[in-house]
Amino acid sequence: TLSIASAQSDLVIKGFEEDVNVVASAATGTINFDVSTASVWYYTSNATANHTLNFRYSSGTTLNSALAVGDAITLVWLNTNGSTAYYPNVIQIDGSAVTPKVPAAISAGNASAIDAYVFTIIKTAATPTYTVLETQTKFA
Repeated sequence: TLSIASAQSDLVIKGFEEDVNVVASAATGTINFDVSTASVWYYTSNATANHTLNFRYSSGTTLNSALAVGDAITLVWLNTNGSTAYYPNVIQIDGSAVTPKVPAAISAGNASAIDAYVFTIIKTAATPTYTVLETQTKFA
């Protein structure tokens, strides 16, 4: 049983499973991560180059317009690597570069593995300004 006090009436639960956008392609170039499609994106073919992740709400809607100041969204990028490792070396929101805060520098992917990148994007000002937290985990 879930009970929500009136002070927490803004809580929105969309469900207990997440949609995953499974793409049978290799990561390369600029990838438009449309959060309206899914919060988890999984490219299943071996990446062929370092790449840019551009977070946006959809092709016609910016993430800026979808988030209010104080909103946060957590997204997962699953990148498959073969014997040569690649990683998302540029992170953008609505086409503008951002510098994520990381627990340890991320300067490469992991060969013969799936790398999971978790991004928490917090909108901190209407200008827009974001705090982006990023982690990388190797699964092999």
